[in-house]
Amino acid sequence: MENTIHTPRQLGQILKGQRSTRHLTQAEVATRVGLLPKTVSKLERDPDTATLESLFKLLSSLQLELVVRPKPSSSASEW
Repeated sequence: MENTIHTPRQLGQILKGQRSTRHLTQAEVATRVGLLPKTVSKLERDPDTATLESLFKLLSSLQLELVVRPKPSSSASEW
């Protein structure tokens, strides 16, 4: 399932939801990639202050990937 994310808060909710769907604890996903459980918690609660390195480690632990693509053409006029 794909999710379009527009805010850091949405990102945190998606990360938490994906972890919960997989029936994993914060400690379990943290251990898989060398993060602290408190870092996973922070990424889920307040991702706007997280480092990109931590985000990518968490994505890897959850077997997720980040995709960047242009917005639909109706938004292109904003440039």
